[in-house]
Amino acid sequence: MERGVLHAVRYFMPGAPHGWRSRVLLDAASSMGRISAARNPLPALLRSPAQLVSAVAYFSRTMTDTTARQELDSTVTAYRRTADVGVLLGKLDQIAHAHSTADLIVALEPHQQLQEVIGPVYEVIIEREPDNARALIALAQAYWLTGRGPDVVSGLAERARAADPSYLAAWHMWALAESAPRERTERWRQVVERFPDDPMSRVNLADSAASLAGAEDDPVALKLAVANYEHLLARATREEERAALNHALKALRSLLR
Repeated sequence: MERGVLHAVRYFMPGAPHGWRSRVLLDAASSMGRISAARNPLPALLRSPAQLVSAVAYFSRTMTDTTARQELDSTVTAYRRTADVGVLLGKLDQIAHAHSTADLIVALEPHQQLQEVIGPVYEVIIEREPDNARALIALAQAYWLTGRGPDVVSGLAERARAADPSYLAAWHMWALAESAPRERTERWRQVVERFPDDPMSRVNLADSAASLAGAEDDPVALKLAVANYEHLLARATREEERAALNHALKALRSLLR
């Protein structure tokens, strides 16, 4: 039993600092009568191997969360001071490979505006989780905001759609990444067909169709824009929304033949 408990400790916290892990091992030994109960700091938790395993798993997760956040915060602070991109990328790679996806997502929360931090971490995440739709879109957004180009962004969005066809953000990014007006309008039409109750998708379809109609004098696109603006108007509840939609519709209806 003793050996099994010690193996459990090593399994749940393989990356823990040696001193911290040694302390837990001493506590485990104490629970089995190896050292005086008076020296055991966790007597209530370590009365059985099962309780020990549960406690070690909990404390290991807590320690990892804190370490990921602290390491990333420290790295970003140093980067703000030195602006050394090479050092930043090296540290981000180390941090991303050392921690779980859940821990990294929590650690990234304060740094959402730093795409040079977000991108490299999510690159590592999707290396080990290639079908993680949310990670794929987070990376696609970072690439989009840093000008990596529509092809690579569209490719990531396609992968996210395939991994999770119900993930609306993947469809939005897929449509946004298309640079050609006609193809972009068609993509938004497919998004609206898939998610008919999403007003943002319909706004983008109407706007894209209106732009196409103006650029190419396309009567079909014009009618598509009018139909979708009318749909939005029928469901608008705020006065400013209704005013903006009525203004757009007035301009577009004047072009109908």
